[in-house]
Amino acid sequence: MSIDDTPVWFITGCSTGLGRALADAVLDRGWRAVVTARDPKAVADIVARHENRALGFALDVTDAQQIDNAVEAAKESFGHIDVLANNAGHGYLAALEEGEDDEVRALFDTNVFGLVDVTRRVLPGMRARRRGHVVNVSSLGGLTAFGATGYYHATKFAVEGLSESLAAEVSPLGINVTIVEPGAFRTNWSGPSMRQSATRIDDYADTAGARRKSTLDTYGHQPGDPERAATAIIEAVQCENPPLRLLLGKVALDVALARLDALKTNFTAWRDVTLSADYPDDRTTV
Repeated sequence: MSIDDTPVWFITGCSTGLGRALADAVLDRGWRAVVTARDPKAVADIVARHENRALGFALDVTDAQQIDNAVEAAKESFGHIDVLANNAGHGYLAALEEGEDDEVRALFDTNVFGLVDVTRRVLPGMRARRRGHVVNVSSLGGLTAFGATGYYHATKFAVEGLSESLAAEVSPLGINVTIVEPGAFRTNWSGPSMRQSATRIDDYADTAGARRKSTLDTYGHQPGDPERAATAIIEAVQCENPPLRLLLGKVALDVALARLDALKTNFTAWRDVTLSADYPDDRTTV
């Protein structure tokens, strides 16, 4: 396979964590990648190691012009994009009542609207070629929710719904969609990258307040390995029938299965009330 035939990945949020591990893994396989970060100096070392196959580019996913520039640069350098990995995002700690408007909107702008805008810019090329793969990095927090991270969960629940709809829309066009749902991974998410509200309400000290502390305390001790996660993502993308959802890590699997059980218990317990909400059957009873 010549270099011009190797897959082209476009990855957002490559400065640290999973995005960086994924960029390294893709390039180490001899493939090509557009490696993006808000500060391109943060990925300069990755590009330097793979000069003929890597393109480093400044990309803040909330900046439409930067999205256009990065996607155009990808097309000019490599001709097309085979795999879009929407990884850019961050967390935010606050009880619902403690949330600060500017921070909440910034969270949604990055985690949801930024992902949507990059995807909409890349999809036309995939549609024209009738092939491609969109990998949206969600979270275990896109399937279940805890105190203090409600706004973050809201962004990831949005990613889940958008991705399911996207999969239904583009599957007939030869484009795959995979939602990646990591558990606790050893990245900066619960450390330097985490934002939190300055507002603290004493009534939430034992709920959201306690969860704030426990979340921050996990930093540096998370069981998930970003390099192994990157390998798992690549395996899923390469398989003949890629999964719509890919849980990553034992914590993610255990919590997700418990969530399914809890939902089934809830739905079953309220079955009669649920069914009572329909119009009565108008058939004549004999």
